[in-house]
Amino acid sequence: MRGGDGLFEVEPTEKKLPRGRPAAVDKTFRVFDPHQVLLLPPSLDDWLPVDEVLDLSPVLADYTEKRGYPPYDPRLMLRLLIYGYTTGVRSSRAIERKCTDDVAFRFLAADQAPDFRSVSRFRRRHLDALADLFTQSLRLAQKLGMVKMGRVALDGTKLEANASKHKAMSYGRLVDKEERVEAEIAALEAQAHALLADAQAADEAEDQMFGVDGRDTDLPAELDRREKRLAKLQAARAQIEAEAADKARRHAEEKERRRQERAGTSDEQAVTDVGGKAAARARPKPKAQANFTDPDSRIMKNSDGAYIQAYNAQAVLDEKHQVITAADVTTNPSDALNYTTMLDQSAWNTGRHPQQALVDADYCSEANLNAARDRQLVCDTDSFMATGRLAHDEQVPPAPRGRIPANATLKERMARKLRTKPGKAAYSRRKAIVEPVFGQIMTCQNGRQLLLRGEDGARGEWRLLAACHNLRKIFRHTGTAGLAAMVG
Repeated sequence: MRGGDGLFEVEPTEKKLPRGRPAAVDKTFRVFDPHQVLLLPPSLDDWLPVDEVLDLSPVLADYTEKRGYPPYDPRLMLRLLIYGYTTGVRSSRAIERKCTDDVAFRFLAADQAPDFRSVSRFRRRHLDALADLFTQSLRLAQKLGMVKMGRVALDGTKLEANASKHKAMSYGRLVDKEERVEAEIAALEAQAHALLADAQAADEAEDQMFGVDGRDTDLPAELDRREKRLAKLQAARAQIEAEAADKARRHAEEKERRRQERAGTSDEQAVTDVGGKAAARARPKPKAQANFTDPDSRIMKNSDGAYIQAYNAQAVLDEKHQVITAADVTTNPSDALNYTTMLDQSAWNTGRHPQQALVDADYCSEANLNAARDRQLVCDTDSFMATGRLAHDEQVPPAPRGRIPANATLKERMARKLRTKPGKAAYSRRKAIVEPVFGQIMTCQNGRQLLLRGEDGARGEWRLLAACHNLRKIFRHTGTAGLAAMVG
């Protein structure tokens, strides 16, 4: 301004019109000035109040050594991982690249660029603390009134493990391969003894380990390679045998408990003895497999009907805002073993039991039907459990009129319950609660395949994905202004 009436002297600028074809009429557009500066400098932290909303003490408590080169600030690494897992950038190498060529990552990292090894080590070192972010996100959603626990849905999905199914071997092949490797080792050891004796007799000064005059100097390496291979085969075989014994033990103990319950007796020592005998007699099936890359993972059938090396990821979701209230990973392809444990975990995390629980036919078993009946009496949770699958476009027939027969089984009672109008209305909500969440995690968060190996690694990563899903829901519900208001 000129004449001393303004604070600053600013030279008038000539307004430049955009190139190209002019508007047909004298149209007025909304104000657009990319060079406009704000009157007051904003704090971008107000747009992303992560440090204040989440409790970082479990991560910080792990740093107990003052010596050494200063590591990256945990807040920086946590920001990168949360934003990366929320937007589908989960690879440590991809995060390193984004810190260079992506504005959002550069801002979150304060223009620092941690290398992929630092990101990977931080994730592995603080895996338990990162998984704890799931419960923190759930509590935050509860504080915002996003979790009602009126109706929940339980379901599972198969997540690809960081291992190829071609690196697996069946128990029958393991036994055969182990015998062949042992025979090869015995032949190589005999050959090595002959070479050493020949070398010692020819010249005491020559190396007794490698022979002389052009003999096979790679023999010790061949022995070492086969011995390591034999050790892996033996470990895989022991794993399959231990799993078969554990499965036989649990089955026999459950059978003995049911027998004692019918007889009106209770003898836990007898249950233990029966389980021990069953475990001692157990023999693995010839097709039981173990993977050499990720021994904890299993070959499972996914929703497309393909067999993949995978983990079984379980989740309980609240109907109100599709917030995940419980998340876990198992190595058993069947969902039936997770009904009670997942609903108990959901109740523990939220502090209350749901009024209704919706589960599909994969969870239907005699044990779960009994558990659903007991849960309704003890926890007042009404379960709607499908007893079978319907064909495409098959309609559920209405429930028959009249009283339920006194001799009807639990499965028949549950099937009849789902054929009533309230049962149909409740169970019809199951897919609408579960399927969108799994779809969002698979696509938006790129969560179809796990990056970490081992059951603990898979569980921690699945819960981190669930935490980021909940944070995404919270952000869409309140926005950053709502989070900043909570902090304030």
